[in-house]
Amino acid sequence: MNEKMTCAWALKHPLEREYHDNEWGIPVHDDTTLFEFITLEGAQAGLSWLTILKKREGYRSAFESYDLDTLSQYDENHVAAIIEQFDVVKHKAKIASVFSNARAALLLIEEYGSLSNALWQFVDHKTIINHWQSMDQVPTATDASKAMSQFLKKRGFKFVGETICYAFMQATGMVDDHLEGCCKKRQQET
Repeated sequence: MNEKMTCAWALKHPLEREYHDNEWGIPVHDDTTLFEFITLEGAQAGLSWLTILKKREGYRSAFESYDLDTLSQYDENHVAAIIEQFDVVKHKAKIASVFSNARAALLLIEEYGSLSNALWQFVDHKTIINHWQSMDQVPTATDASKAMSQFLKKRGFKFVGETICYAFMQATGMVDDHLEGCCKKRQQET
């Protein structure tokens, strides 16, 4: 393959292409951005990623730009207002999970110094670069995502199953699952 290509999943819609080219697989260590992706990946369960990308600004507005201190003060009483006022997935349990996940995230930050330290430990704090030739080779879960899922669930997180955790790992650059030949494929660990 001499000509660089783009992963096929990102060619259906401009939002997917922009996300692929500018975010997907790029290492994220900022706690707020990591929490945003925990929220978005949990919201995506059962839906298309494009649906979530289209609602992303609604999520940022609804969830106070992912300010953990503010979100940790909210509870189920805020769910109805969010459903009514914001363009988010209208799933009560997914919305309520953002508040309990914020409280759990603050506890991890207290214990590990940052959410980044707590989550990146599952890849030994460096990007795993996979070498897939086609999308059907890309797993939906790995031992690392299973371990992350168990770890987060034990600490009170919700909507963090092993598949969601693997998608989160892909999104935040813990794993590089760009296909071989993709214009965004990294050649070295970061």
